[in-house]
Amino acid sequence: MVLEIADITILPGTGEEFAAAVREGIRYVSDTPGFRSARLTKGIETPGRFVLMIEWDSVEAHTVGFRQSENYGRWRGHIGPFLDGDPRVEHFDEVTLPGPAAG
Repeated sequence: MVLEIADITILPGTGEEFAAAVREGIRYVSDTPGFRSARLTKGIETPGRFVLMIEWDSVEAHTVGFRQSENYGRWRGHIGPFLDGDPRVEHFDEVTLPGPAAG
């Protein structure tokens, strides 16, 4: 599993509209083979900042399967009008941590 994290800054005053556009447009992302799940969070101290986290089977599922598909353009058409610059997107591998100690 690979976690895509997109750090997104939106235009001032468009938070509700942006969140609605993500809720509507995420279907274009979730139709991609290798998609697992998605979660959107909003900054408390910085309400114009959102973080979109998407779990993929692999980096290629995102960078090739989704980014090179027609659905990528549809997705950007939904969220693009609200963006204040390009999102910063990176991919992460999970690091296993120990569970709680037995007592």
